[in-house]
Amino acid sequence: MARPVLCLQKPAWEAAWRLLRAAYPEEAVGAFVGRDCAEEAVFLPNVAEDPKVAYRADPGALLRLLRRLEEEGRELLAFFHSHPEGLAFPSARDREEARWPVPYVIFGLKEGRARAFLLPSEEEVGIEVVEP
Repeated sequence: MARPVLCLQKPAWEAAWRLLRAAYPEEAVGAFVGRDCAEEAVFLPNVAEDPKVAYRADPGALLRLLRRLEEEGRELLAFFHSHPEGLAFPSARDREEARWPVPYVIFGLKEGRARAFLLPSEEEVGIEVVEP
């Protein structure tokens, strides 16, 4: 069976990298949204107690995003967050706190790499970056 693939338009992919690097040394969080392929990377404020080692998307911002997407006929296709000093692999906390049936894209900033997973199972999801 072929592994699942997350389609991201190149501007959304590049915007996510910019958002996450700008938040360094703190972890940052966001969502890829669109129709079949992510058209936009949306930053969500990180309200974790210690954002240098954890992330928690602001619940109010997430709710507003979900309402907007419903009005626009678009979907939340994936979440993304950074590991400023770590690898692009889910931490124990990432696995424990995963609640959504969408890929979680983890950006390992120091290694300059991103990988996507269905959590908590850790099934890897391919990432396909395409021109819009």
